[in-house]
Amino acid sequence: MRLSLQVASVATAFIVIIGITVAYFLARRDCRGKELIDILFTLPLVLPPTVTGYYLIILFGRNGAIGKLVYELTGWTIMFTWYAAVLASFVVALPLMIKTTRAAIESVDKDLINASYTLGHSELETTLKVILPLAKRGIVAGAVLSFARAMGEFGATLMLAGNLPGKTDTMPIAIYSLTGSGEWSKAHGMVILLTFISGAFLYLANRYSKRII
Repeated sequence: MRLSLQVASVATAFIVIIGITVAYFLARRDCRGKELIDILFTLPLVLPPTVTGYYLIILFGRNGAIGKLVYELTGWTIMFTWYAAVLASFVVALPLMIKTTRAAIESVDKDLINASYTLGHSELETTLKVILPLAKRGIVAGAVLSFARAMGEFGATLMLAGNLPGKTDTMPIAIYSLTGSGEWSKAHGMVILLTFISGAFLYLANRYSKRII
């Protein structure tokens, strides 16, 4: 549970930062290839997790396009570490943040944005003082959904991080191992615990998002 919370929290921190940035670009910029970029970021949402994990191995494995360069320079590989679990959770959950945040930003009244520009505010000031505050419900919803998805990530994590007790065995992977070894009572307990934790975070986030409307 501790490892799952740690992985989901770190992944969600990066998801919020990068997700808002990408969503803002997709919502506020008109350029060729914008929808292609959206498709590339959304693919992990519809691809089987094992396919996403395969792509991550191709990119970040010891002999991968990026992983090989990192290994040659540092002698370190992300494979079979908890950082790999963070990367897998980040990639799989990021589309949820982008989709909900983009929709929220696009729903902001353009007259309010233009009024901010008319009053002399820069694009950055308008983004921080007008667009993001008005889109906060979508941003909160995206962050919550991303956290819950990161908590439950299994397929890509198993392929990239493996199942190393005490190092990479997040709760979904532990449940898989317990079920495979026939330890049903432990698996039942962990399933109930994971369900309760996910439900509790969704409930708290819903209460919070209502207060900030």
